[in-house]
Amino acid sequence: MKVYTIKDIARMANVSVTTVSRVLNRRPDVNPATREKVERIIEENNFVGNKNARGLKQTSEVIGLIIRGRSNPFLNSLAESILSHAASLPDNFITEYIDEKADEFETALRLTHQNKVKGMIFVGSLIDERVSVIHSLEIPVVFTTVNAKAAAMPNASSVAVDDRSMGRLVAEELLNAGHRRIAVFGSNPIAGDSLAMRFQGFCDALADRGLSFNPDDYRECRFSLEAGHTSALEYFRDHPDTTALFAMSDAVAIGAIRALKDLGKSVPEDVSVVGFDGIDLSRYTIPRLTTVEQPVDEIAFRSVNLLLDMMEKGAAPRHVLVKALYRSRDSVAAPRRS
Repeated sequence: MKVYTIKDIARMANVSVTTVSRVLNRRPDVNPATREKVERIIEENNFVGNKNARGLKQTSEVIGLIIRGRSNPFLNSLAESILSHAASLPDNFITEYIDEKADEFETALRLTHQNKVKGMIFVGSLIDERVSVIHSLEIPVVFTTVNAKAAAMPNASSVAVDDRSMGRLVAEELLNAGHRRIAVFGSNPIAGDSLAMRFQGFCDALADRGLSFNPDDYRECRFSLEAGHTSALEYFRDHPDTTALFAMSDAVAIGAIRALKDLGKSVPEDVSVVGFDGIDLSRYTIPRLTTVEQPVDEIAFRSVNLLLDMMEKGAAPRHVLVKALYRSRDSVAAPRRS
C-alpha cells in the first residue's frame, strides 16, 4: 500500500504544498472549491501523512512556519519548498502568513501559547529590537533569508545569502555599464535586515569609486507587483534623468518595468533594471529580467536540517551563508548617450 505525502496530495490536486497545508490546518484563506477538491483527494487516498490529518488534537507537538510577506512570490515559493522538504517528518507544521508590516515575533508568541510548539522557522523576518520578545522561548528557531548571527540568540540558527556582497555586485555591474544616476527600491534602508545589507553593499561599491548615493533616489516600498508599479510611476515622473533601477525584489522590478512602459520609456534602452530573488517569472518578462538568484531549494533544505539538528540532537546554532548568482539577462544595457 502506497504511503502518500503532502507533496503527493498537492500534485494530485494540482495545487501547491502550501495550499494543502492550509487545508490541513483549517486555514480560512483557501478557496472553497479548492478546499473541497483537496479534502476529497485526502479522503480518497486515506491520507494520514505527517500528523497533518484532520482531527489532530491541538495538544500535539507542532513546528511553526511564519512567512512575513503575503504578496512576495519569492517567500511563498520558499515556504512551499520548506514544507516539501519537511513532508516526511512526523510533525505537524502550522503555517502563518502575515503582512510584511506585521510583527512576526508577536505572532510566534501567540502560536506558542495556542500550541505545543517544538521549533520555529521565520521566513523573510526583520531582526531588530522586537526580537527580544522571543529570547525567553526555550525552543530552537531558524531565520531563513536573514543572517541572525549578530542577534547572538542562544537558540537561533539562520540561512541566508551574502546580501551585502550581492548588493555590491549589482552596483558594480551597473557602474561598469556606465550608469551613474541609479535609483534603489527597497525596505527601510537602516533596518538590521538582509535588505539593508544589500543597500549597504550597493553604497560600498559607490564609495570605492569616490561616488555617493543621493538619498532622494531611494524609495521604500512593499514587495509586490503593485508597489513596484506605483513607486516607479511616482519616481520616474520626477527623475527623468535616472538611467538605472536596482529593485530589491523581482516582484518590484517587474512592476517597475510595467510602469516604465506606461511612461513611454524602454527597458533597457532608457532605463536598466536589476531585480533580486530569481523567481521563475523573471525568465519570462519582456525583456528578461537581470536578477540576483537565491537558491530556494538549498535554503529550504538547510533551514529544515538546521532545525532538526537543534531539536533532535541538541546541536548548537549555526549561521549558514549560501551562494547567490548574478543572472545577466536582457534588462541591463549601457545608458543612452546624450
